[in-house]
This record gives sequence, structure tokens and C-alpha cells, in this order.
Amino acid sequence: MAKFKKSGSSDSQNINTASLPDIVFMLLFFFMVVTKMKDDEIKVKISVPVATEVTTLENKQVVTYLYIGKPKQPEIFGTSTRLQLNDAFKDPRSIPVWVEEEKKRLPSNLVPLFTVSIKADRDIKMGIVQDVKQGLREANALKIIYSTNKGMVKTKD
Repeated sequence: MAKFKKSGSSDSQNINTASLPDIVFMLLFFFMVVTKMKDDEIKVKISVPVATEVTTLENKQVVTYLYIGKPKQPEIFGTSTRLQLNDAFKDPRSIPVWVEEEKKRLPSNLVPLFTVSIKADRDIKMGIVQDVKQGLREANALKIIYSTNKGMVKTKD
């Protein structure tokens, strides 16, 4: 059997990597600009009530929102008041499962600070709000806030 010999020099060609960091940072910047964080699509009409004593949240990372109101598309979802958890309409009995899922997505050190913000339409009946609060009690989600707008409360004379 014959032996094969390499002809020529054994020097390999080097690839110039001087512009590689520029390309990596350009791609990183591109994806940071065009990527959108997922927000819930609100499927109910909400006109939040007005309150005089309003405080702002400091740590919104521990807050999860639930929405109560009439559907924006009554021809599909009907005209009765609905509860929206994340992107879907749910029954108030499914709140404990939803709370557990929301707590799992938080880091363990923030779970005790878990807060539920109720964004409810000002014209809904209180029965569904009471059902929601009962479901939150069953799930041991006891920190509840109500979303409002700051303004003067109009009183009837």
C-alpha cells in the first residue's frame, strides 16, 4: 500500500474574528428591540372606578391580574359578566388552580409577596366579585388589591 504525503506547507488559514463581537451585539440588540413581552389580551370591557385614596405599586413583579366585565365580543361570548384569567374566560371555581400556576412562575423568595389585582368594571354586580374573593380565599391568596383611577368621587345629592 502506498503512503500518501501532503504536499505544500502545513500552515492553516486563520479566520479573522475581529468583527465577531460587533455582530453578536448587533444581533442581541436586534432581538431585544423586536421581541415583545407577552401581555394578556383583555377580552372584557373595563371602565375602572374612581377613588380618592390611591397608591401605586412598587413591585409589579409579584402582581397578577384578573379581569371582570362584559365581553368585548358579545356575539361570540355572550353579554353576561365574565371572569378572565390570563387569556381565557374561566369560572370562579377555577381560581385556586390558576393561583397555584401563577405562584409557580414566581421565584420562591417572592411567593409570600404574591398579590392579585382585580380589574373590574364599575358597573358589574358584586356577586361575581364575592365569588372571586371566595376562590382567592380557598387558594390562600389573601393579598388583594383593586385597580382604580385617581380622581374625585362624585356623590349623589
